[in-house]
Amino acid sequence: MDTSYFLNRFQVTVPQLEQLVGTALSQGGDYSDLYFEHTTYNDLLLKDNEVSSGGFHIDYGVGIRVLKGDRTGYAYSENTGMKDMLQAARAASQIAQASTCLENTGYGKGYPAGTGHGFYPEYGRWSDRKPEESIQVLKKLESLIYAREKRTVKVIARLSWSESEIMMYNSAGELTCDSRPMGSIVVSVIFSENGKNENKTSSRSFRSGYGMITDAMLLEMAEEAVSGIDERFRAVRPKGGRMPVVMGAGASGILLHEAMGHSFEADFIRKGQSVFSGMIGKKICDSSISIVDDGTLEHNRGACNFDDEGVPGQKTYMVRDGILSSYLHDRISASWSGVPSTGNGRRESFRFNPIPRMRATYMESGTADRESLIASVKKGIYVDEFSNGQVKIGEGDFTFYVKSGFLIENGRLTEPVKDINIIGNGPQALADITGVGNDLKIDNGTWTCGKDQSVPVSCGIPTVLVRNLTVGGE
Repeated sequence: MDTSYFLNRFQVTVPQLEQLVGTALSQGGDYSDLYFEHTTYNDLLLKDNEVSSGGFHIDYGVGIRVLKGDRTGYAYSENTGMKDMLQAARAASQIAQASTCLENTGYGKGYPAGTGHGFYPEYGRWSDRKPEESIQVLKKLESLIYAREKRTVKVIARLSWSESEIMMYNSAGELTCDSRPMGSIVVSVIFSENGKNENKTSSRSFRSGYGMITDAMLLEMAEEAVSGIDERFRAVRPKGGRMPVVMGAGASGILLHEAMGHSFEADFIRKGQSVFSGMIGKKICDSSISIVDDGTLEHNRGACNFDDEGVPGQKTYMVRDGILSSYLHDRISASWSGVPSTGNGRRESFRFNPIPRMRATYMESGTADRESLIASVKKGIYVDEFSNGQVKIGEGDFTFYVKSGFLIENGRLTEPVKDINIIGNGPQALADITGVGNDLKIDNGTWTCGKDQSVPVSCGIPTVLVRNLTVGGE
């Protein structure tokens, strides 16, 4: 698709786009941009052995932003008629007036524009798929789970998908377009044994069409949903204290995202709220550690051909060989810092202003193997599945709930554990990583990051050994 397709979709012309940014800047301003969105959402829910509900929704509109000094004016319209869009442009202009001035106002850096189809090539449009085919997907996943575990008493599965068409234009004359698919499937299973219940969840999400759903993926999800249930039923709550913690590859990356990644987002840096402020070029952890935020992983949930400011997607090393090398920038923080944007300006929809957000955040593999890291611990905890946590960005302090793991005793995994918290400080935990495994795994679950607004992300990590964290137990 070329730009004419998107102009026709939103029923505007390039001269009208120029008029809109001109109106937005008519009362003074350094920069203005437009964000057009047309998104269709669909979902199906299977519960109690039948597909019990489904939904369909269309979101359509345009957001208009004006930057003047250190102030942002933002307004949106839920239709793209010129009368309403001009009204929104004037509103954004008025909001941006009460400002002071910044020295750096290079918001329009001349980033390459165009149409983006690089990191999520079309793989079967969801809109071409028959509803009964999607229903059969959920029923097949359910039957695979019941066939593998007799203690299953309930399966709840949801298949959701969306197709978004995005067009962006700014006062630098950049016209950028992107078509963004997303498919997600989540299954939650309840098991019962001797009057005791346990549950597990498995999910997959990709920027892809319906071709993402294969028999192999459904089988993998079913196996994941029932695996380790014996350990769940006999898991204990261990004694707490300070001890080494080995984090399993994959989903443990959520701790990396929450406890460390947010502190690299440059709006927190610009406001002096991050513990990592002013530390570019400084060594913050072992030289075996490199941490990446990546928008270029094909079909990944966090992939971005362009971010939501029209900046091309890219791979950004936040930490390279133990040295803090970059923050995560949108156009505002990049201008303030005098550096190019890293393509991290993201928003939930046209109703929201873009801010620095992560994409796919992970630690690159090291050289150790998983077994040797576990063998090096005399007494500690191995964790492989985290749940919700809390983080203080300024101080870097965090608390995470561990859904499953094992005691480590004399270098061996012994009793399964649950219902414990991992408590620590992000920068200190990073500095306390003494071993990095060679088994990086990107977790392709339905991760969503909330920071005043929600965006899809993903995370990953190899097996790592943190020499000292607080484990909250008995």
